[in-house]
Amino acid sequence: MEPGRLHGFPTAGWDDFWKRFDGIAEAVKFRQERATKQMGSLGSGNHFIEFCLDESGSVWLMLHSGSRNIGKELAEYHIGQAQKLPHNQGLVDRDLAVFIADTPQMGAYRNDLFWAQEYAKYNRAIMMSLFRDVVRKEFKKARVTFEPVISCHHNYVAEERYEGMDLLVTRKGAIRAGSGDYGIIPGSMGTGSYIVRGLGNPKAFNSASHGAGRKMSRNAAKRRFSTRDLEEQTRGVECRKDSGVVDEIPGAYKPIEKVIEQQRDLVEVVAKLKQVVCVKG
Repeated sequence: MEPGRLHGFPTAGWDDFWKRFDGIAEAVKFRQERATKQMGSLGSGNHFIEFCLDESGSVWLMLHSGSRNIGKELAEYHIGQAQKLPHNQGLVDRDLAVFIADTPQMGAYRNDLFWAQEYAKYNRAIMMSLFRDVVRKEFKKARVTFEPVISCHHNYVAEERYEGMDLLVTRKGAIRAGSGDYGIIPGSMGTGSYIVRGLGNPKAFNSASHGAGRKMSRNAAKRRFSTRDLEEQTRGVECRKDSGVVDEIPGAYKPIEKVIEQQRDLVEVVAKLKQVVCVKG
């Protein structure tokens, strides 16, 4: 992979990023080759690449992906390490195991956590660069130009300060919505998405939802809906309509308009997008 040849890909820090792989947990180092090959790939589940239009007719390119499996494996390793520590013995729920601040175990966890989050950032940046290259190639006569990319983490940890305290803020199912921060709140593959700007609500730790959110499990969606339902609910959108993505049907998600309305104290809407093409992994 030669990221320097991709238009718009942030090459600064790329070499240093991979050098830092030597410092992550020994238990996952054998995954380096796979992690390298997966960089710039979409993944499955609710991950997607979309070609969208807003209400003014402007074109938006949007994608959603993460750290692929390397982030999950690092998390599982450190959960296992935490569960072995003396202070976590006798817990009612083993998943409540924690690290203590300023210990070697916490330091190792933070190192790997932030590395995985950077992996996810580079992964999205490479895909967006490739996506933009395709659009330039396919629409040469339009002489396509792009505005700055909105890069929006979710399911991540950030070091922030609130009420005079330095905290590790975990945004699970959430995005940062500090004052003026641009964010992305997707709906589902047939219902549209929103570009928002944060209002900086300290009561919510400057956060907002990262999407519509599911109202039923994947298995429940597969039991309830058919491919015919999927075709009906995604009419007008060029996308997969087979049994492999029935669990991603719009009916399995909460109404995005209601979700946006319920967080008007957290964000303001900048643009509403409608998918034209939705690619699932």
